[in-house]
Amino acid sequence: MSATDATFTCNLCESACGLRVRLDADAAAAPRIAGIRGNPEDVISRGHICAKAHALGELLDDPHRIRQPLQRVGTQWQPLDWDAALDQVATRLRAIQRAHGRDAVAIYVGNPVVHAHRAALGAQLLTAALGSHNRFDPNAQDSNPRLFAALQVYGDPLAIPVPDVDRTDLLLILGANPFASNGSQMVLGDAKARLRAIQARGGRIIVIDPRRTETAAAADLHLPIRPGGDAALLLALLHVIFAESLWQPERVAAQATGALELAALARRFAPERVAAAIGIPAEAIRQLAREFAQAPSAVAYARVGVCQSPFGLAGNWLTDALNLVTGRVDAIGGALFPQASADIGPIARLLLPQPVARWRSRVRGLPEFLGSLPSAVLAEEMTTPGARQIRALVCLAGNPVLSTPNGPQLAKALTKLEFMVGIDFYRNETTQHAHVLLPPRHVFETGHFPLLTHRFGVRHALKYSPPILQTADDTRDEWRIATELALRLRLPRWLHAPLRRLARNLPEQLIDLLLRLGPHPLRLAALAAQPNGVDLGALLPGRLPAVLRTPDRRARLVPEAYLPELARLDAWLDAPAPPLELVGRRSVRDNNSWMHNLKSVGKGPDRARLQMHPDDAQARGLADGQRVRVRSRVGEVDALLEVTDAMRRGVLSLPHGFGHADTPGLPLAQALPGPSANALTDELRVEPILGSSILNGVPVTVEAADVA
Repeated sequence: MSATDATFTCNLCESACGLRVRLDADAAAAPRIAGIRGNPEDVISRGHICAKAHALGELLDDPHRIRQPLQRVGTQWQPLDWDAALDQVATRLRAIQRAHGRDAVAIYVGNPVVHAHRAALGAQLLTAALGSHNRFDPNAQDSNPRLFAALQVYGDPLAIPVPDVDRTDLLLILGANPFASNGSQMVLGDAKARLRAIQARGGRIIVIDPRRTETAAAADLHLPIRPGGDAALLLALLHVIFAESLWQPERVAAQATGALELAALARRFAPERVAAAIGIPAEAIRQLAREFAQAPSAVAYARVGVCQSPFGLAGNWLTDALNLVTGRVDAIGGALFPQASADIGPIARLLLPQPVARWRSRVRGLPEFLGSLPSAVLAEEMTTPGARQIRALVCLAGNPVLSTPNGPQLAKALTKLEFMVGIDFYRNETTQHAHVLLPPRHVFETGHFPLLTHRFGVRHALKYSPPILQTADDTRDEWRIATELALRLRLPRWLHAPLRRLARNLPEQLIDLLLRLGPHPLRLAALAAQPNGVDLGALLPGRLPAVLRTPDRRARLVPEAYLPELARLDAWLDAPAPPLELVGRRSVRDNNSWMHNLKSVGKGPDRARLQMHPDDAQARGLADGQRVRVRSRVGEVDALLEVTDAMRRGVLSLPHGFGHADTPGLPLAQALPGPSANALTDELRVEPILGSSILNGVPVTVEAADVA
């Protein structure tokens, strides 16, 4: 037996932490993982990794992972060879599209695709080959409000500034928990160390969140807000900043338009007007506005909690507006625009010159955004008869039954499809309904380049990890699967062999081209020779107006698209709050739903309990550890209760990604406690501009589970 160490990059989230992977090998067997630890020489993470990275080795060896194509016959799964599987999939999809039109086949592309360059490009190729307008992805659950804000304010959905955390004096966090997420649209590496460094140099961290999260517990100030109150809070902050002349008129005039219009809008939302509805005292709002505006440097950062709130679109717009009017955009210690080394922006703008409402969903008429429809319409598009009805689904690395609103409704709809194909490691809550399953390769076999996420780095740092092992598993990477299906769907067979050869390394060739055309003299081969990565320096100011795609090359402080949201916000402020509202949460040990079948990730305390404030529990006669029943408009679940003062009064928290009880393909996950939070979220609760799902602030009731 021999052992070697290989250097790699974790692909499970945007942090891209560096790994040292211990490989055991002998002459009779392919390499296997003996251990994974952090790489202390990594330019981004500097030795830090989380529990999920350790589990990558378990994923490789998990006996429940699919290792060859499978076909469902009745309730049994039978093996197929790849040619038979791919031929069957292409034949069935072509037949359905010939009979009912291209929109009869839908595609859902899951979150892991964002973190795998070959999968990301494969998803685009397969989507193009299908030619359907029924395209779906998780952005409607977690990112579209942020992308839409970048489009409306800066003219480009990819023009997203990131907090300059290494040099800021004040970090204001709204609806984000970097200690658990490791950073989202903010590539940090070691989030805890980087945020604590702000405090070590005398700076402050302030967190706005209904729950005292891990990040909030370590912050200098935590203000527990009612779910959905972020937009009103930001308008109140702007009210104070304009009223007390704390803004930067000369800098704003050089960078943006609409300052006076924004001041007029904010005048309606004085701290005293919003305080009672959002649950933060007026004086605390005024103090926060002054501290943010007067700090030597500061930046506001809003993420998933804001995106999933009732006013996610307005909350993201107003976060940008707050940074702009206080002179924090394009400034050291503020919000800076990274310069992507391999920039996909020009390609995206070429393919999506008009990224909003090029088509709409058939039943509710909700708009497409960046090529995809809101996932909240997926089930109704399957079950409502008529032209363009979805009759088949391709699900690539996704589990929408657990990640989209009203998951049980979607699960029932999947059983009615004429055909479904899953491209996934597992038979999960969604893919167990597939007719054919196609297993992808492990990332250690495909290599990793952060094509879509390196543009969110808090420093200009970059890595490429070539494959470090090859197994005997009968799997193929997502790019090859997509290529094979695209060829079978659209081209005569005599063209397949030459085009297959041309396409084999096309993702790496494209990345190499983008690197050569980028701002740094880089080649992919040179990056491969630097396994610890290359540090290309700190983010720099002076990127405005170059990054702007607005007609006058200035940011828009008051995009017209948001104005109807203010009337809706006025009504929300005046309406009584429901007695109980549900929000989500996540743990650093969770990766949405798909890693719960691995022992090292699933072990430890029960993370799926319903959290409730002591006063709310006492008012309902409920006790810690009791089994309770939670009801919403769409369904009910039973959960164990955790009574904790980490929750704001009137707010409950249930994590996303659990609810594996009826999934025999995931036997270890099946044994984990906890229901699916998306059995309670409502597919009809969407914001009115894009149709993004409102997953936080869901009205619910709670009672003892033994109550009839």
